[in-house]
Amino acid sequence: MADLQESIARLQAACRDPRAQMDRYLAQGKKVVGCFAPWAPEELVHASGMIPMGMWGGHTELKSAKSYLPAFACSIMQANMEFGLNGAYEGMSAVIIPAICDTLRCMTQNWRFGVKSIPAIAIVYPQNRRSPASTDYLISEYEGVLLQLAALTGCMMSETALCETIRIYNEHNRTMREFAAAAAEHLDVITPQVRHAVFKSAFFFEKSEHTAIVQDIIAGLKALPVCQWSGKKVVLTGIMCEPEQVLDILADNGIAVAADDLVQESQQFRADTPETGGGGLKRLALQWNERYGCSLIHELGKPRGGELAKLCAGAGADGVINCMVKFCDPEEYDQPWLEKDLRAAGIPCASIEIDQQNASFEQIRTRVQTFCELL
Repeated sequence: MADLQESIARLQAACRDPRAQMDRYLAQGKKVVGCFAPWAPEELVHASGMIPMGMWGGHTELKSAKSYLPAFACSIMQANMEFGLNGAYEGMSAVIIPAICDTLRCMTQNWRFGVKSIPAIAIVYPQNRRSPASTDYLISEYEGVLLQLAALTGCMMSETALCETIRIYNEHNRTMREFAAAAAEHLDVITPQVRHAVFKSAFFFEKSEHTAIVQDIIAGLKALPVCQWSGKKVVLTGIMCEPEQVLDILADNGIAVAADDLVQESQQFRADTPETGGGGLKRLALQWNERYGCSLIHELGKPRGGELAKLCAGAGADGVINCMVKFCDPEEYDQPWLEKDLRAAGIPCASIEIDQQNASFEQIRTRVQTFCELL
């Protein structure tokens, strides 16, 4: 079993330099397929014998991307486009783009026109998920993705391989949920920065490899005495909470992350793929129907605020920080609903603007300091 701090450092290194991770897999003779955030069907890539690699943008100077995307496109897609155009993703065999918001729909065409060296595979998820037809439709979308992946590998994915991948991913989901529970008891070790790295790094490792590292971390945490945290505790919600400077501000103000409702983090691991109910593709489609709490996934009644109130109660959190990705329309549509429900539940909530290309974080610092004083 690896040392606790060594395991954490390994995951942090992967977050700082995903390219090194990709080069490591390429050097092993493996093909890598980029997965645009969020909700790309990683399981299909994995079951096809390739490595799915998350594409969550990053800090960079936007130059070439401005010719393809409007200024009001979110910073994740701006950065992904910039990295694609400047060659940062060279070596990928393809990218999968889930057309799940207006910007991602544009990305499918922009990528094909601008980054001709890396083929784009588009997938459209059904939003009327209560309709029985949505399952059949999504299976047909998965089959289209598989045909394009087979063109890369030279053979079609097998049902046996998909079932094994589903097992691996479900085990990883359970491990990440176990980590979240262990992290809540060791907020002195699992700082906001460390917690973020453990979750985000899952996008840059083959899943069974990441599972083993996180299990070492969990074992290391369980060997330590439970921390009685004396500072404030919050729940984070939104698409993501980065760059790291934002997490540094939380730590500087004595704020711990007791739980999260971030698409980049815990939301990825909520819904396991059913073990029964049909073949692998059908079960993956059924998993999609069980996802909840994401502004990019349609739900009747806007239940996100109520779910956040339950999450706060279970985690003993003092309030919620809503991490609003700049120019993200679905997030902006959700904001008044979730804040209304949190106010009704008596739970304080503050919103901060997330922009990966931000050069100054003083407005966020002031807002967090003020919010901390009110808790």
